[in-house]
Amino acid sequence: MEKKVKVTSPRYQQIAADVAAKIADKHYQVGDKLFARSALASQYGVSAETARRAICVLSDMQIVNTTKGSGVIITSYENAVKFVKTHEDIETVNDLRNDIIKSIERQNNENEFLKEQIRRLIDKTSRFKSINPFIPFEITIDPTSTYVGKNLSDVNFWHNTLATVVGIKREDSLLMSPGPYSVITEGDILYFVGDENCYERVLNFLYQN
Repeated sequence: MEKKVKVTSPRYQQIAADVAAKIADKHYQVGDKLFARSALASQYGVSAETARRAICVLSDMQIVNTTKGSGVIITSYENAVKFVKTHEDIETVNDLRNDIIKSIERQNNENEFLKEQIRRLIDKTSRFKSINPFIPFEITIDPTSTYVGKNLSDVNFWHNTLATVVGIKREDSLLMSPGPYSVITEGDILYFVGDENCYERVLNFLYQN
């Protein structure tokens, strides 16, 4: 089974986006000094390296300025707003990707279930046929049939299909064991028996292109 893949942003980007969002919401002001790297790591429950990378992202986006000895100073409200918008767009794309992945996984599971049900149906049908091979096939005659108005003998039905007609249902009546001169009529339902391929032969014969 294939390993499920979920698309997410790295943790340090999430932290950077959260800090930028607080700046955009004016929880922090331009000129404010942010907490030290260790405090940031403690607040978000991450390693000092993850906190450092988050600060680097904010610095690269020119939202903060990092100076040795001075710490991390907020320098741009506008850039914080832009970064938050960009991150939200990325998160939206990631969410869409994850939704698509989940949808594909659901479809794959449903397809596997369907294939298993079909396999079981074929298996049970084959067993049932082997128990009672005389269960007839049936086909309805519509106006496009090649042989509407002709009898079974005229069209050499058995010779062309290797199927034996055992009944014809016409409106509310059922004719059992029809003779060779029984006429094929629009709306009839023909019941016939034969090997497992006879239905396809009958269909092709009655509805020739």
